Amino acid sequence: MSSYPESVLIANRGEIARRIIKTANRLGVRTIAVYHEVDAGLPYVLEASQAVRLEGEIPVKSYLDSEQLIRIAKETNAASIHPGYGFLAESSTFARAVEEAGVTWIGPSADAIDLMGDKVESRRTVAAAGVPISGDAGAALESAEEAVAEAEIIGYPVMVKASAGGGGIGMSVAHNAEELAKAFANTKSMAARSFDSDRVFIERFVASARHVEVQILGLADGTVVALGERDCSTQRRHQKLIEESPAPNLDPKIRERLIQCAIDSAASVGYLNAGTVEFLLDTVSGDFVFLEMNTRIQVEHPITEMTHGVDLIEQQLSIAATGKTTPDFNPVQRGHAFELRICAEDPKKFFPRPGPVNTFVEPTGEGIRVDSGYAAGTEVSQHFDSLVAKVCAYGQTREEALLRVIQACEDLEIGGLTTNQTFLAQILASEEFSSGSYDTGVVEKIQKRLKEEAKLAKRSA
Repeated sequence: MSSYPESVLIANRGEIARRIIKTANRLGVRTIAVYHEVDAGLPYVLEASQAVRLEGEIPVKSYLDSEQLIRIAKETNAASIHPGYGFLAESSTFARAVEEAGVTWIGPSADAIDLMGDKVESRRTVAAAGVPISGDAGAALESAEEAVAEAEIIGYPVMVKASAGGGGIGMSVAHNAEELAKAFANTKSMAARSFDSDRVFIERFVASARHVEVQILGLADGTVVALGERDCSTQRRHQKLIEESPAPNLDPKIRERLIQCAIDSAASVGYLNAGTVEFLLDTVSGDFVFLEMNTRIQVEHPITEMTHGVDLIEQQLSIAATGKTTPDFNPVQRGHAFELRICAEDPKKFFPRPGPVNTFVEPTGEGIRVDSGYAAGTEVSQHFDSLVAKVCAYGQTREEALLRVIQACEDLEIGGLTTNQTFLAQILASEEFSSGSYDTGVVEKIQKRLKEEAKLAKRSA
């Protein structure tokens, strides 16, 4: 049996497609890229062994056309399909169709995707495995009255969430029964429109919390390997901006419990391949609860690679082909790493700002890594996510890594495009962030302070 699939079709675009192609090319795995005409000039199209143009007028729908993707896989004799993240990466329907077509799916089983993609069912499953959750592990709530009754048990404030949701869509905090009734109706309606499912649940809202996730690899023999944790608390409106690994100022005993709970969560569904288990950690009590499991490779996987000396894409390919990690797989956690998400958006109002990339000069130096889907002469399209590049830095200590990522952020040059680069630099330079003692409200706190300082400066001018 070969250590890797003979070939792989990447059912994605941009940065993650380029990332997968880089590893596959290094391993001698034939790569097939797919692209809509708006992406024809992007680097990943040129770097693949073969590139096939997608049909369809609407760019996003082309990448979501599972029948077309599978047809291309057959026509190019692709042995496997890697979905990357986003698009169809967490579609159990697509995963099943790929397997039924006789093509290897690089990811977990469709059943695991189904189970972990439903927040109500996933909470019930991991709770049965002894993993702590917030609220009741029962069925989805059908009415506002049921929600109020549940809130009286777990206590206010509560967070209302869509069972099939993601990206913070539909999430709402309620501090009393009246607010909860309104939030429940709004979330149920938004969930139906956004996810084709109006199932809703509630959980205890933690005012001062950290968002910590654990990277895992599930093997065919049932073994689950954990590769440390990442702190993803630096968010704006539930969208991650900066991640770091390991999580700073985390009690070793809590870290040990988090990792074990991640292993137990993955094992509870017989998880195969790469995945991430996310937790919400109360900074006051030290208690944590299961949030969700992402059944795919994460955007922020590079910082785990940097701190463990592994290539997660290579391990995904190996697991898909053999059920096991590579023979030389021996992860040892060392040092510290940061990742910045450079996005094409206004740094003050945060509206998307697509446009041409006239110049693109990546930072270099010891411990620096840049994963990008663009180059000079390309264009960030209005049709897709605004992520331009991920700037990462590694150091033997958090302090060293922080200095390096600050310098890398300063050295990055993207001409002709408006990005959030200056805002990220402000976060990195802040005491709130540099202290390592922050929670999910850190960005809001920094923004508030910067506004107050700007007002004072204006008055004294």
